[in-house]
Amino acid sequence: MTENTVERAFFFALLFAITLAFLWLIRGFLQPIFWAIALGIIVYPVHARMLPRVKQKESLAAMLSVLLVVLVVILPLIGIAAAVTGEAAGLYQRLNTGDLGVDSLYARATANMPQIVALIERLGIDPSRLESQLSTAAIEASRFVASRALSIGQDTLRVAVFFFLMLYLLFFFLRDGQRLLEGLVRALPLGDARERHLLSRFAEVSRATIKGTVVVGVVQGAIGGAAFALLGIGAPVLWGVVMSLLSILPAVGPALVWLPAAIVLIISHEPVAGIALIAIGVLVIGLVDNMLRPILVGRDTRMPDYLILLSTLGGLAGFGLAGIIIGPIIAAFFLSVWQMAQDEFAPASPSLDDLELPRTAAEQDPGEHGQ
Repeated sequence: MTENTVERAFFFALLFAITLAFLWLIRGFLQPIFWAIALGIIVYPVHARMLPRVKQKESLAAMLSVLLVVLVVILPLIGIAAAVTGEAAGLYQRLNTGDLGVDSLYARATANMPQIVALIERLGIDPSRLESQLSTAAIEASRFVASRALSIGQDTLRVAVFFFLMLYLLFFFLRDGQRLLEGLVRALPLGDARERHLLSRFAEVSRATIKGTVVVGVVQGAIGGAAFALLGIGAPVLWGVVMSLLSILPAVGPALVWLPAAIVLIISHEPVAGIALIAIGVLVIGLVDNMLRPILVGRDTRMPDYLILLSTLGGLAGFGLAGIIIGPIIAAFFLSVWQMAQDEFAPASPSLDDLELPRTAAEQDPGEHGQ
């Protein structure tokens, strides 16, 4: 090996090691860093339009963009979190004191719908054991939701640090984003065209995923929470937020909340309210998902629906809430890199128009037969 080769190998080993060490150093702050980058991608078009209005003063434009994020995103989130925490505290207390009457759901069902008991016994299921299991499952599920909401609301210091750090980083990403990207393009050894393509795909998929997930979740949660409030179901803001979070599961997500609630209403001598909730869930909440998600996510990411679903679920399993975005980004990179490999290494195949196919006698020029 030549001296130059040894130096280059040592340099790349050092670069790899120091990069791993730096990532380990900031491992506890990767979530706010990621969300600052994601928010920066969403807000950057507004920031770019604001620059000419402030005479190309990048720091002032970045500060105004961050202020806009605080007013439009952070403050409403704080208000919703306060409402959810209050409702979760009430729900948790009612569960512990037994005021909700969850343990009597099966008894009410058998009293109001005796045919259900006959069907269950015909299937060989022990009704008393089923009642105990249903009661335990309902209490544990409701208690889990309430306790998680309470823990998030009580951990205010960590949440405040998370948001402050995210906004602080967002300011610098907006102000220096173009210079950071140009430096990244120069440093990576993939070729400028490939790097710009991958960075462009990262921005496209991040923007489409956040836009689609947030818009669909907010609309479905708002409709579900409003329906719960109108029908007199307790903790409508809490359950609306739960439906918003579950909306990442296409079609079935919010139904995991409104369908059991509708069944409980029907069992509890409120069939009109239960049927109305089912109608709202199927015709309104479900229609929002079917209409908005393909428009906001699938069209911009240029990925099939099944791949978006698989990558979203895989991202959630591997990265938590941030996996909603990370999963589709990895899937988009997967498709883009394989397309690059196909363009780079696959031999160019001639099209049908370029092939000289033998012609039949009927297709030949009539003048050719006379010669």
